[in-house]
Amino acid sequence: MEASAAISRIGLAGLAVMGQNLALNIAEKGVPISVYNRTTSKVDETVDRAHNEGNLPLFGQYNPRDFVLSIQRPRSVIILVKAGLPVDQTIAALSDHLEPGDAIIDGGNEWYENTERRIAQASERGILYLGMGVSGGEDGARNGPSLMPGGSFEAYSHVEDILKKVAAQVDDGPCVTYIGEGGSGNFVKMVHNGIEYGDMQLISEAYDVLKHVGGLSNSELADIFSEWNRGELESFLIEISADIFKVKDEHGDGELVDKILDKTGMKGTGKWTVQQAAELSIAAPTIAASLDCRYLSGLKEERESAAEALKEAGLNDGVGSVRSGIDKKKLIEDVRQALYASKICSYAQGMNLLRAKSMEKGWNLNLGELARIWKGGCIIRAVFLDRIKKAYQRNPNLASLLVDPEFAREMVQRQAAWRRVVGLAISAGISTPGMCASLAYFDTYRRARLPANLVQAQRDLFGAHTYERVDRPGSFHTEWTKLAHKAEASVGILN
Repeated sequence: MEASAAISRIGLAGLAVMGQNLALNIAEKGVPISVYNRTTSKVDETVDRAHNEGNLPLFGQYNPRDFVLSIQRPRSVIILVKAGLPVDQTIAALSDHLEPGDAIIDGGNEWYENTERRIAQASERGILYLGMGVSGGEDGARNGPSLMPGGSFEAYSHVEDILKKVAAQVDDGPCVTYIGEGGSGNFVKMVHNGIEYGDMQLISEAYDVLKHVGGLSNSELADIFSEWNRGELESFLIEISADIFKVKDEHGDGELVDKILDKTGMKGTGKWTVQQAAELSIAAPTIAASLDCRYLSGLKEERESAAEALKEAGLNDGVGSVRSGIDKKKLIEDVRQALYASKICSYAQGMNLLRAKSMEKGWNLNLGELARIWKGGCIIRAVFLDRIKKAYQRNPNLASLLVDPEFAREMVQRQAAWRRVVGLAISAGISTPGMCASLAYFDTYRRARLPANLVQAQRDLFGAHTYERVDRPGSFHTEWTKLAHKAEASVGILN
């Protein structure tokens, strides 16, 4: 076919696993698509897959010019390459052939400020730009991801019909919505990943407590997680955990999960989330604890040496003494409730971060709609996201999920079990930083008065930072040391 004949409705550049799968998903929906990759073998591979998966309308192109010219105007080009410099290089290669009114859609995990810079650069040439979070891994990309496009609304309107076809479908529509201006789509995806970090950490702690304190086998854990996935904890991460516990090790006895090195990798979105929380003065302790745990997991050799050194110093394993009196059935139910309550805190922290950023940037994010598009396709998809959506529909200005009447009631019902699990883990010496952080967050947030009064007094004493009073308006400063010594002296005189 003549390359200059515009045959495709949309184009996609960058054919690693995610790119290939998203391109095939688009073609499968009957949307003709052109694909391009700098390494030509990837183009051939994708064309072969399209042929084998049902002669899908996918057309391979072998240079940027032919690729761009094969797309009908106004052109929309998705790029799925590694964040950072590769995105700029791809944009530069394509921009030579794009015309005013055409649109670039970056589907990578990009830092939102890079997207805002590129929006400004593209608009100088009359080119529209979207930064679009894509969640769901390779399976989501192929069969229906959750899509979070932000930036030019005009660019979104050109591809809205396509995105609605390729996104995951849930009871209340496709898992895609226009997020907002600027880098909002990337930012929302980043916070989604931060919530995901918290979620994965909490599930690993539930597993740790059940395995070491409850003494449960992998096959028992698989059954428990499968059962949990039929109730209020129903979610992608619980479902895949149940599957992980079932897989046998093909190189030896037992299950594969026990042979995996306990060092966690990361790509950076969790770190960005915690940095943003700090910059916006939003407490996100569950997400921060999950990040700390990934850092600590990397210190494998140090942890092994520490275990040895502390054993020699006389530290006993506390698990044995705790395990002896355990009622397994009660423990399983307690852990289920603790996990649920802890997860709500993780999602609440993520939502509060989104709300704060939305206010700072004027993005006008719709938190209920974000919960809705996360119900399918993405990694944090969970049945209770529907309830989060409804909480924000009931009250769009909800200060925190913890004070939504429904969630508040659930937290109160589960707090006794939550405290038992955390207490038990502490006595057994099993670290549950995520659950502890969630519980501390809950306990701090619900207290009308905190010991921050003492901190303010200290700050005023050593730095004259002043303080406010509960009983009268204004800022005050006190000569604390002088008055304390005076009080001491008068007590001395009286004695």
